[in-house]
Amino acid sequence: MLRLLVFLTALAMPIMGWLSNTGTFGPDNGTMSDRYPTLLVAAGYAFAIWGLIFLLDLVYGVWQMTGQRRTDDTLARIAPWAAAGFALTTIWMPLFAMSQFWLCLLVIFGATACLIRCAMILSHDRTPQEGQWMWAWLPLSLHAGWLSLAAFLNLAQVVVAYELASTTDMLPWSLVIFALAALMLLMVNLRMRGNIDYVIAALWALAAVYVKQSGSVFPGAQTAAWVALAIGVVLALQTIMLRRKYPGGLLPNPARAPG
Repeated sequence: MLRLLVFLTALAMPIMGWLSNTGTFGPDNGTMSDRYPTLLVAAGYAFAIWGLIFLLDLVYGVWQMTGQRRTDDTLARIAPWAAAGFALTTIWMPLFAMSQFWLCLLVIFGATACLIRCAMILSHDRTPQEGQWMWAWLPLSLHAGWLSLAAFLNLAQVVVAYELASTTDMLPWSLVIFALAALMLLMVNLRMRGNIDYVIAALWALAAVYVKQSGSVFPGAQTAAWVALAIGVVLALQTIMLRRKYPGGLLPNPARAPG
């Protein structure tokens, strides 16, 4: 039953994404982001990663409930977390369009926690199924990595939307959010001994923040751009060192990661 739920929630995400982008629930994500500009918002092209994430998650949903994977203990362990993460991602989309920002914040951090849990379990699996890296670790790690930044972008938008801090001098509180995001990224990546796919998604987001903010006219935007770039460099260097330190080298082989 849980395996079917994983598939159904994976299917629900692209459907809800399409409905949201067509304005079914309100303004699309780009319009909402422009309405509440922050120093952490990413360039619009970055959100195209959702298409890849949705596709890979859907493939994972099919893969994990077919063949011998149906009785695999590791996939059984992550099934409830994956289903919850997919469901929360689905729910977030209409809530964001309807400007339910506080609920959005709870939902996106919940989804992030669920997907990180999946990636961690898979990163420490010593007996992976054939194809597990491609069809499970890759989709769930990308999803987790992207959400790990998106959650903090969402937090910044909440600050602006409800004017919880200055909207004219945003740099001081934005630096605090950058620091929190960096701390979580580095800690999670350390725990997974350098999850390359998780890091790739995070770097994609950070690079897009740099692109957006380096061309922004808001006070502090240039500093924010360089901070995003610096976090990306540190995260990349950490990943290289971790993959060299632990068995498997630079190859994304979770089966050989220590437990």
